[in-house]
Amino acid sequence: MSVDLRKKINLGEAQIMNKPWHNRWAQLVFGIICMALVANLQYAWTLFVPPMQSETGWAKAAIQVSFAVFIFVETWLVPVEGWMVDKFGPRAVVLIGAVFAAAGWVMDGYATSLNVLYVAAVISGIGAGCVYGTCVGNALKWFPDKRGLAAGLTAAGFGAGAALTVIPIANMINVSGYRSAFIFFGLAQGILIFILALLLTKPTPPKGIQPAPRIVTTKVDYSMKQMLSTPLFWLIYVLFVSVAAGGLMATAQIGPIAMDYGFAVIPVTFLGATLPLLTMTLSIDSLCNGFTRPLCGFISDRIGRENTMLLVFTGEGLAMLGLMRYGHEPVMFMTFAALIFLFWGEIFSIFPAICADTFGIKNAAGNAGALYTAKGTASLLVPLASVLATTGNWDKVFIVAATMSIGAAIAAKFILAPYRKRFIDAANKNAA
Repeated sequence: MSVDLRKKINLGEAQIMNKPWHNRWAQLVFGIICMALVANLQYAWTLFVPPMQSETGWAKAAIQVSFAVFIFVETWLVPVEGWMVDKFGPRAVVLIGAVFAAAGWVMDGYATSLNVLYVAAVISGIGAGCVYGTCVGNALKWFPDKRGLAAGLTAAGFGAGAALTVIPIANMINVSGYRSAFIFFGLAQGILIFILALLLTKPTPPKGIQPAPRIVTTKVDYSMKQMLSTPLFWLIYVLFVSVAAGGLMATAQIGPIAMDYGFAVIPVTFLGATLPLLTMTLSIDSLCNGFTRPLCGFISDRIGRENTMLLVFTGEGLAMLGLMRYGHEPVMFMTFAALIFLFWGEIFSIFPAICADTFGIKNAAGNAGALYTAKGTASLLVPLASVLATTGNWDKVFIVAATMSIGAAIAAKFILAPYRKRFIDAANKNAA
């Protein structure tokens, strides 16, 4: 980015300082909306696959390579995009994200070959990563006293965003075709994110705000390079991978498990709606996955990060064992599946918060982005579930996943907590 462009961006941010929307709650809302708008790139993709396969004749596996490319790029480029946020501010990065998010879906709409589809996935992944890394990083910086809640609300926007548009997208696909839906919603989402990006500004938390009393925080700002050189970061990273992998192994197999148990398509009525059991289960699971992010973030602000980890990671492990033991009965299957999601989704609020607590605010977006790659690492372990369940018996999957989650819970309380306190106390003493 040129010096002149940086000056213009900084000047624009200075001019916006006195605007009525320049307060941390407004900025948080802008970030949540941006996350909701970009969520379709991931969560609505499945709606496009069947009509795309029907019209083009491409194999489903070949089409889904595009989704895998998108997830890889979206996950592994977040540290770079977060570094850009720390260096240039949020507005420039989200503006770039808006353009790339729109361009990716428009390319999908015009794609006549798989290669174009894959290039579009790369572009979409860059766009999603720009928005995700920026909004989470901004939330961490604006709310030193409520980092868990702010990160949770922002992450919930990404999880719940598609719920608002999945029906309109599905209707447009049915009426006008998947290509028109790609182009229309790609442009609409991109334009709205672009407009919201213009309202974003560098975080300037009100003076005098302090972290909650139970939160152990550093006074030192670590660069990404410095953070990556500490064993403490890698301990946090391993815990993130363990919980994410355990949850992904179980949650990614909910559909096949319901099929094997023989009740995936039986009708279930809940709150006046009647749907196939698997569809109803996934709908409830999505609500739990979104709800838990701000809830557990808020709890962690009150009782401490590691104490919350002990509770929720243990809860996740017990929910998996409950599904293994009682899940052959339809109602219990739905109940324990929902509990797994309720105890799992909070990792996307607690881990960014503990990263900022431990390694400082200045480079929080880039540092949280580096930690976020644990999601990508964890996804590499998901195929292990298929190996463990080759005979159609899912017990080994649940036992391994539960062991990883409960092990992470114990390690968080009895290894991470004292280690992190010693690390922060020493750093603060040296900085004094």
